[in-house]
Amino acid sequence: MKKICVLGNYSGRNAGDAALLGGLLEDVSSLYKDLLFVIPTITPSFVSRSFSRYCVRPVSLMPWNMSLKILGIPVLTSTLRADLILVTDAILFDLKLFNPLHNYLLTLSQVLPLAHRRGVPIVLYNMSLGPVRTALGKRCLMRVLRCADLVVIRDTDSRELVERLGGFEDKLRIGADCALNVVPSGDARLQEISRRERLFTGNRPSIGFNINSYIDAFLRRGAEKIERGEFIRIAAAVIDRTIESLGVDVVLVTTQVMDLGIAEELMRAVRCRERVAHVSNKEYSHGDLAGILSRLEIFVGMRTHSLILATAMGTPTAGIIAYPKNRGYLRSIGMGDQLIEFSDFSEENLWCLVERLWRERAQIRERLRPVIEQEKARARRSAELLRPYLT
Repeated sequence: MKKICVLGNYSGRNAGDAALLGGLLEDVSSLYKDLLFVIPTITPSFVSRSFSRYCVRPVSLMPWNMSLKILGIPVLTSTLRADLILVTDAILFDLKLFNPLHNYLLTLSQVLPLAHRRGVPIVLYNMSLGPVRTALGKRCLMRVLRCADLVVIRDTDSRELVERLGGFEDKLRIGADCALNVVPSGDARLQEISRRERLFTGNRPSIGFNINSYIDAFLRRGAEKIERGEFIRIAAAVIDRTIESLGVDVVLVTTQVMDLGIAEELMRAVRCRERVAHVSNKEYSHGDLAGILSRLEIFVGMRTHSLILATAMGTPTAGIIAYPKNRGYLRSIGMGDQLIEFSDFSEENLWCLVERLWRERAQIRERLRPVIEQEKARARRSAELLRPYLT
């Protein structure tokens, strides 16, 4: 039995990460047999419960297992004993580089070369790289790239970063996000959720919004000029204007539990409260949320995986560019015109984005369909690149 160590942030707190892991397990298991997926996680019960149809072994990263998140014995032993290591998602950046509770790059720049010297193949699998803004961050990323056998990236920004660093182009392959192949919950389940949350009632169409709590991180870095309260006021004003001007209901979709606080603040700030529903991955699975997103007319989001799940369902989508990987994803699917930079965030600019997306939704849906089918196929094909290591 081949042991594949899958490195990512698989705690169950992020619906997008859960969808990514589910897509990866399905894509790889459908091509190769007799596999054991070893998955380091702070929530072993989530991995065991959510992915029980696959042969998975969660490895606990809690302090009593001599681990501080990724830093510790469990990740070291899991990688050294693997037959293949897959590094996934967007965990190679240098923000809070010395904090292992937040950052994976520094730890992996030490662990992965050890596995490489031991002869364990390493593949950066359908992932985003960066951003790296410090000299030490660049050195750490280059250490990871040197010991990788393949670098399969999912967006144009990551490709450009690899090209700027230089010397790794021969390892570079173009893939796509595994979460694109998410399987939405069936009709019976969605009807149950709709009754419980009062979604899609009456004859009014519904549109979706997603915000995140990284507004606080922006303020601490001094990178943006908007205060949290002003951000919520603008978002609430645009939701009210959308309801009144377009005659729609609104579904606020939270895909990361750390965003529940700011989402609830937004709900309290909305005037047309009876026309807004809130669903989150605290109560619903990534398949449930994907099913809800599939029934929306349009969607505007801040979390990268909220954009990925919405577009995977064929829903016309626009992004608020809270960090570079949002822009990178939208550019990779030819939707670089459907965004607003966070530095340009204002009530009028956000409303113009929503109104234009609504007005052009039919054309955007048609434009999106073939691109997403191509991206889904590309994500699946990435599994074929693993054949030299798994046969």
